[in-house]
Amino acid sequence: MRFYLPLLIALAPNVARAAEPFHFENDILPVLGRYGCNSSGCHGKSDGQGGFKLSVFGSDPDADHAALTKEARGRRLNVAAPEESLLLRKGTGRTAHGGGSKLPFGDDYRTLRDWIAAGTPLGSPDAPSVVSLRVEPVEGVLSPKAEQQLKVFAKYSDGRERDVTRHSRFQTNTENVAVVSATGLVSTRDVPGEAAVMAAYLGEVATFRLLVPRPGPAVKHNLPQFNFVDKLIDAKLAKLNVAPSALCSDEDFVRRAYLDFTGTLPTADVARQFVADASADKRAKLVAALLETPEFADLWALRWADLLRVDRQPLGHERAHLYYKWVRSSIAQNKPFDQFARELVTAEGPANEVGPVNFFKVVTKPGEVASTVSQVFLGVRITCAECHHHPFDRWKQSDYFGMTAFFSGGSTTHPRTKKEVFAHALGSEMPSANPTGDRRVPLAEWMTKPENPFFARNLANRVWAWTLGRGLVEPVDDVRATNPPSNPELLDALAKYLVENKYDVRKLIALIATSRTYQLSATPNATNERDERNFSRGYFKRPDAEVLCDMISQALGVPEKFQGSPGITRAVQLWDSKARSDFLKLFGRPARVTACDCERTREPSVSQVLNLLNSADLQAKLTHEAGTVARLVRAQPYDAKLVEELYLTFFARRPTEKELTTATTHLKKYPNNRRAATEDLAWALLNSTEFLFNH
Repeated sequence: MRFYLPLLIALAPNVARAAEPFHFENDILPVLGRYGCNSSGCHGKSDGQGGFKLSVFGSDPDADHAALTKEARGRRLNVAAPEESLLLRKGTGRTAHGGGSKLPFGDDYRTLRDWIAAGTPLGSPDAPSVVSLRVEPVEGVLSPKAEQQLKVFAKYSDGRERDVTRHSRFQTNTENVAVVSATGLVSTRDVPGEAAVMAAYLGEVATFRLLVPRPGPAVKHNLPQFNFVDKLIDAKLAKLNVAPSALCSDEDFVRRAYLDFTGTLPTADVARQFVADASADKRAKLVAALLETPEFADLWALRWADLLRVDRQPLGHERAHLYYKWVRSSIAQNKPFDQFARELVTAEGPANEVGPVNFFKVVTKPGEVASTVSQVFLGVRITCAECHHHPFDRWKQSDYFGMTAFFSGGSTTHPRTKKEVFAHALGSEMPSANPTGDRRVPLAEWMTKPENPFFARNLANRVWAWTLGRGLVEPVDDVRATNPPSNPELLDALAKYLVENKYDVRKLIALIATSRTYQLSATPNATNERDERNFSRGYFKRPDAEVLCDMISQALGVPEKFQGSPGITRAVQLWDSKARSDFLKLFGRPARVTACDCERTREPSVSQVLNLLNSADLQAKLTHEAGTVARLVRAQPYDAKLVEELYLTFFARRPTEKELTTATTHLKKYPNNRRAATEDLAWALLNSTEFLFNH
């Protein structure tokens, strides 16, 4: 009897629910969503699961109703004996189910059972629908190891509100700061920082933001503020009770700036001269000089060529090269970025004569063009809205097809409603007709207007990420309400600065690079050693594959040779992403088949470590007669001077006394084979963390 008692209770009539007719979208889909039935990992995946497919997160109620009631000869539901329905038997684990027992006996079970007993109604099309969501509280300041229960309320089209906490989905964007349970209980960890917790229900989302200050007495610092960047960073650090690290050394700064803005190492002479320079403004002068170099244009053209998919495979050699030359020349001449974007979005003419036209030869489908433009220039991902509502944002299918219509030569039809969708920008109301003429023109005008909520912020965020190592919004191309910036005031200020300076990217880079924030040491202090989001210190940055390849070649003094690319000796100058290079492939060069920043792999691997330790190509450069080691051994008879030159070449600094002693002791052990001993030393320097990271 004990086993059957819960079942008998569950099967009791739901008297309170019977007073109101069922509505499939409002009553049943939230239950299916609550237990993950329509998630992308279960029956919501593209092919469904076990022959049963639901739309992702209930984005197509009509199709889901049909799948439950009509498909498989209606075997999933049993109106005559609701409790024997396959849906309920599998959900509760009474019948074998690949997903296990998901549905507990209780209110949700009774809701499904009573809906089946009522004849599985779809419900009235005039029933009130959810129009917005709010979460309580909206924000909070919590101590480490604390808890906060969230409540979620849905507002309906008839004006009423309903507590939907039990059926909402929750997700946090910073799990090392706070986690959230399936019931909306937020638990902070012992790491100071900020997190955003998303609540989602029937296609609507809301966000709870929390701050977790570092416990203890308020900390203070006496570091100067060089510009508004530092003022806004300091304001955030004060809230977190975190102090910034000290300023980095001149040696660290010169190496950092060279790698960030040119993808090259400073030479030993450059490093020596910069450190010896007593000018108060030498750092600002260095940045200004680097931004005018051809190497700057090479590096930043590579970054935009990745996103804009300069790809020889679909374009052919000549057109891909023409496309790349347009990108690089735009950067070399410091073309205002709004002009750059307009030229690409509205490009027309022969593809073998007009470089940016080739964007539309690589990205050919209207929907793919709309998604790429949104992701690259607005930082917004709308691809998933092609098939269903965005699971973490406000974008619906109508938004996706509204953007698609700008690039479609004909009419655009909503796949679910079968109604025509007219071209309209993200976040705007749909007009009664498409724009006349080239629809891309009004889109480009909307994108680059100063009041556009995405364009300037996206550019500011990308430049910040390329300079500081991570974005204020991270990932940089996933801007949404449920993934807010770590410092929204700073992002707004940077965007405003861009607009005021007519989208001059070099001015923005110079502003960031001359801030104290950019110039902080990577050495943490007692308050900020666990900070990964708020820029209280310099972060170790892994160089892109092309930059690392060039660093190795430059340090060892032997240029790289690229098969099929005569005349190119630096990987950063490779405009062709298909140029063969085992090293670049191994270290994460993107294939340029999507516009996602995630294509460039930055995670380390064992294969990379083994390559640097055992590569025959690297060994050949170490031992090359014209290489750095051979040249320095011939030129420097004194071991101490030889070691100093090596350290300046690899690290842009002189060795410490301990390092100098260790290195010279090693060289003295092999008086008859000084060059081989020096090669061993250079190999060790090259494999060090200090060389392999920008810091």
